[in-house]
Amino acid sequence: MTPVLNRLMRYGLVGVSAAAVHIGVLLLLGQWMSLSLANPIAFLAASVAGYVGHALLTFREETGGRQFARRWLLLQYVVNISVCALLPLLQAPTLVLVFTPTLLNALIWSRAARFSAKARQQQNGQPPLLHADDLGLAEGVDAAIIDLAQSGRLQGASLLVHGPSAADAIEAWRDLADPPPLTLHLCLTEGHRLAKCPDLPSGFGTLLLASLLPWQRRRIAPQLRMVLQQQISRYRQLTGLSQIRLDGHQHIHLVPLVLDVVLDLAPSESITWVRTTREPLPEGLSLRLWWRSLQTGGLIKWLVLQLLSGLAIHRLRRAGLETNQHFAGVLFSGWMFGTAFRRSWETAYSSINVDRASQPVVLIHPALPDAVSGMDQEAFQQSVAFFNSTNRQKEWTSAQQL
Repeated sequence: MTPVLNRLMRYGLVGVSAAAVHIGVLLLLGQWMSLSLANPIAFLAASVAGYVGHALLTFREETGGRQFARRWLLLQYVVNISVCALLPLLQAPTLVLVFTPTLLNALIWSRAARFSAKARQQQNGQPPLLHADDLGLAEGVDAAIIDLAQSGRLQGASLLVHGPSAADAIEAWRDLADPPPLTLHLCLTEGHRLAKCPDLPSGFGTLLLASLLPWQRRRIAPQLRMVLQQQISRYRQLTGLSQIRLDGHQHIHLVPLVLDVVLDLAPSESITWVRTTREPLPEGLSLRLWWRSLQTGGLIKWLVLQLLSGLAIHRLRRAGLETNQHFAGVLFSGWMFGTAFRRSWETAYSSINVDRASQPVVLIHPALPDAVSGMDQEAFQQSVAFFNSTNRQKEWTSAQQL
């Protein structure tokens, strides 16, 4: 039997089974409710049967026996309900009424299978780099980051040069047998402590808005330049490094006005790498996790940063600066533990071999218990709530289990 015929037989078997589920549920529910209400419920049951059957049987070579992402079930159900409601209104011929849903389902499940195959290929490829932000912010944060680096699970960390424990953190970093690369964690939203720039906006949204206003850009750019140069100087003083890898606290470096200054300073300050946040949506997330991302603002933040990263990548390439291929850590920022962390990690795999500068990055914010101890809460007010939660400890625990 040819592979095509084998695939068609399996597809037909699942299709017949789904149709049987549809009829069975419709007959059962039709005894207690109207057919207009029972039919969508029965069709949902049939869609679930098709969703499971096509993943586990029809397209098992692509899925490896795992289910499709749930969004494919939602897409298939919505498309079919819409088409079945629309075609009769258009007075479509009987053959069109019968075969259009079948063809659409074949297209949807084939596309879902290709996505599953691509995801499996990525997971068998090059793993992402695990990166921790906020080194130097507090002793409990530093200890968790050093622990992960010492065990070989961490491939990089970003240093807050004005964090209260920055100097001690660097000493501990130097004591590592094989310390991973360090990155300057540019901080503008809190804790930058530069009295000469009293009018410098400190909010992400304020700086983003200023990027759209030419007179604000002219007014703010010199102050931003002063802050960046001051933090670069402090970074060099602490680390002794000449070349600069750069990212931003709360991803502030991707705001166009800030990126302008970064690119302007890149040649003179030897900035060679800038982090971007182009994050593929993870597969296999529960509705609860999607709801959490929506509640915490992660989804909105993800949308904004996808746009800013898309703009930044082209500018960085034109300037000859390197950046990471993909990223994970925006959608569930502050919640990178458990299933959210595992799914983000799996999705971040690269299917192609790239050099280290281009490898995907997975971002965490780990800490030991009582991480807020020793933190300058007045200077870093926006971070206090996060530290008072147990989420940083959970992120540390999840990273330990890699």
